[in-house]
Amino acid sequence: MAEFNEVYQRALYYDIVFNRDVSGEVDFIIEVYRRFHDGQMPTSLLDLACGPGYHARDFARRGLRAVGLDLRQEMLVLAQEAAERDNVHVEWIAADMRHLKMDTPVDIAINVFDGIDCLLTNDDLIAHLDAIAANLTPGGLYLIDVTHPQFATLGHYTPFHYSGSRDGVSVDITWKGESSQIDPLAGIASTEVEMRIHDNGHEQRLIDVAQERFLTAQEITLLARCSGKLAPVAWYGGYNLNLPFNNSPDARQMIGILQKL
Repeated sequence: MAEFNEVYQRALYYDIVFNRDVSGEVDFIIEVYRRFHDGQMPTSLLDLACGPGYHARDFARRGLRAVGLDLRQEMLVLAQEAAERDNVHVEWIAADMRHLKMDTPVDIAINVFDGIDCLLTNDDLIAHLDAIAANLTPGGLYLIDVTHPQFATLGHYTPFHYSGSRDGVSVDITWKGESSQIDPLAGIASTEVEMRIHDNGHEQRLIDVAQERFLTAQEITLLARCSGKLAPVAWYGGYNLNLPFNNSPDARQMIGILQKL
């Protein structure tokens, strides 16, 4: 129990930093689905690597079926507590996103905020795409959201800093991309992640190392082709239907939309 309390506390610190209004992003997700389904509304969403389930909870607030998946049980405990405060129902699944099996498929799956980066090998990624396709309705969509390559590649990985505070607790998280150890053959960066916590007079510094696979649009396209079950149908530079994926200053993300074949 002590170990769970410690990792739950880390989940809480994560939420202090990253909790935000995602309603605009969910609006975009719904409109993308409508664009490829003759204006029809999606009725169900799967939020992968969901953490505290921000997108799943927003979807549920709209009266639609929402499912959140995360490998970490402590994240789902935090997510369920938030869902109860919001008075919404979300189905939570603690599972590996390479081996997902659901009783009822969903119209759209999303993997946001670089959540797919933890799948390090081509076999991992193809197994994941196979699993997603198996759990989508016919013509269903899979949205993948990662950092724009102009900010994060094996050759150029800028540092990222995030901070937040709540109830006397302030948290700073830094991805030290500039000092990453790079495996050029595997396409993986090993990056130090530092978390500094000031918790009502107590200070703490936590260090982790994240292994991240940086994907390009062409790699995603080829991996989808290897899977044979999904195909890219659109690319965006952010959560804006009018923002193409290019090198403009406004394009901060690479958002790929894959459709079930």
